[in-house]
Amino acid sequence: MRANLLTVSDTRHAPDVLARPVRRTRLAVGLFLVAAVLVILCLLSLVIGSRAIPLGAAWQALSQADPGNVDAVVVRQLRVPRTIVGLFVGVALGLAGALMQGLARNPLADPGLLGVNAGASLAVVVAIGFLGISQPAGYVWFAFGGAAIAAVVVYSIGSMGRDGATPMTLALAGAALTALIQSAITVIQLRDVTTFDQFRFWEIGAIAGRDMDVVRQIAPFLILGVVVALSRGRMLNAMALGGDVARSLGRRVNVDRAVTAVGIVLLCGGATAMAGPIAFVGLAIPHAARLITGPDFRWILRYSALLGPVLILASDIVGRVVAQPSELQVGVVTALVGAPVLVVLVRRRRAGRP
Repeated sequence: MRANLLTVSDTRHAPDVLARPVRRTRLAVGLFLVAAVLVILCLLSLVIGSRAIPLGAAWQALSQADPGNVDAVVVRQLRVPRTIVGLFVGVALGLAGALMQGLARNPLADPGLLGVNAGASLAVVVAIGFLGISQPAGYVWFAFGGAAIAAVVVYSIGSMGRDGATPMTLALAGAALTALIQSAITVIQLRDVTTFDQFRFWEIGAIAGRDMDVVRQIAPFLILGVVVALSRGRMLNAMALGGDVARSLGRRVNVDRAVTAVGIVLLCGGATAMAGPIAFVGLAIPHAARLITGPDFRWILRYSALLGPVLILASDIVGRVVAQPSELQVGVVTALVGAPVLVVLVRRRRAGRP
């Protein structure tokens, strides 16, 4: 009789067990397709712009350095760095958004929630207004340092309560610090028109005009942040069940939150320092990944790492095309894409849907 009961129980769960490898295969294939789309966008990023360059000429420019060839100069000195910056920034913002939403257990959370963007912005304003630094390679370290300091301050404030750094206290501390910093930025800008003009270009968010020096300076921090982020999948799955349940599963919740916050600082700080504060990528990308993968953060993080640069590069290409011979910066295009996404998310939350 017992054997029969075990057989019935095993039969009942057999479809779920058999479905898991099929689902993993489907998600792996989907990840490969997204990677293929990303490769195509990288190629398009090299050939599309105010000066159209054939794919063959772009490939020749990459394989053979010819200072006398205008196409080669455009590809190697302008579009290759621009594409690489787009890749790094997209990966960083996509992963940072997924970490933020998982850590805060809030689907409307984005990398600005911990005050990271505001801290970077204040540091850049100070560098421009008081130190006379006007080039991205000069103030990139100020942006990174400001982002890190802001995140530490927010985490310290959020940890003061009896329960430690909870999602609610972190969100409130981040909102309060962001409001304070924005006021300080406005005061500095009003006293110096030159600072306002130079900061405005950085604040809008752009991957154009960045060179490989900026990439070499920031890439190690972003790579470390990616490693941290991709290792957080199981932890975020446990945290999604609540802090008490995560503790019962053997997780050290405060340590996990601190490590995840470090990953967010590395990713957000590096991306913001490299390209300026680009809006809505960290908000929209994890939701797009979740539509494909479901609630498993191990897959959400992998998809976010690829969908982020897909959105950044696609937005950059669209910005080059729609306003020729000029162009729209990528931060403007992502804002146009992200605003409707935010409206849809708010409406879904009001309707009680996830």
